[in-house]
Amino acid sequence: MSKREAAISIVVNNKPDVLARIAGTFSGRGFNIESISANVTRDPAITKIIITTIGTQETITKIEKQINRLVDVLIARDISVDETVQREMLLIRMKPAAADRNDLYKAVITNGWKIIGQDDVYLFIEVTGEREDIDRALAVLEPLGMEDFSRTGTVVIERRGT
Repeated sequence: MSKREAAISIVVNNKPDVLARIAGTFSGRGFNIESISANVTRDPAITKIIITTIGTQETITKIEKQINRLVDVLIARDISVDETVQREMLLIRMKPAAADRNDLYKAVITNGWKIIGQDDVYLFIEVTGEREDIDRALAVLEPLGMEDFSRTGTVVIERRGT
């Protein structure tokens, strides 16, 4: 079987230790978490967690079944990447040399990124997009004075309601 990227949507009761137990399910069985995103839903008693992983269909199904057995998990299911809209966000702290500032501003404008702040030394940029967009932004910004960055996990929403 061939490996594929999977997004697993997990709806849980918003209680301490639920996320740790889910992560433990992955690590205890040798599965890797590629990215993770979690936040409360419109109902503050419920949290939605999106975990992306790579594996065969058999592996993904096994993960899904094991997570569904955990206390406080209301439902865990593999959501097809083709039926979702996915985004990541990247926040970057730039310390560009004077000679690189024009190239940096040109890259920001050309790619539709946002300058969200600056001071005498630093420039702060926000990039949102698909994983490939984020990877490309990192490659472009690295030689222009990127000092640090923070990258979210993949956030996903289904194209159609369930």
